[in-house]
Amino acid sequence: MSQREVVIGSRIGLHARPAAMFVQAATACGLPVRISKVGGTKTVDARSILSVLALGAKGGDTVLLEADGEGAEGALEELVSLLLRDLDSETADA
Repeated sequence: MSQREVVIGSRIGLHARPAAMFVQAATACGLPVRISKVGGTKTVDARSILSVLALGAKGGDTVLLEADGEGAEGALEELVSLLLRDLDSETADA
C-alpha cells in the first residue's frame, strides 16, 4: 500500500467542484484510492463524491491518501499535485 499526506490547497477545501475534480481523477487512475483527514478516524473511498464531501476537508487541512496496486505511487503523485492546487481560483477563472 502506498500513502501520501498532502495539505488541501483550495481555499474553501474539497467542496462541490474541487471535490468532483478530485473524485474524477481518483476514479480515472483505475485503482482503489482512500482519503482521510489526518488525525481523524474516518477513511473514505476517494472515488465517491458523497464520501469525499462528507469528509469535510477544508483548505489547509492535511489529508492522507492511500492506494493499492501496480502504479499506486504514480497515481498518488498525480492526486497530490491536484490537491495542492487552489482549485477554487482555477474554477473561478474558467
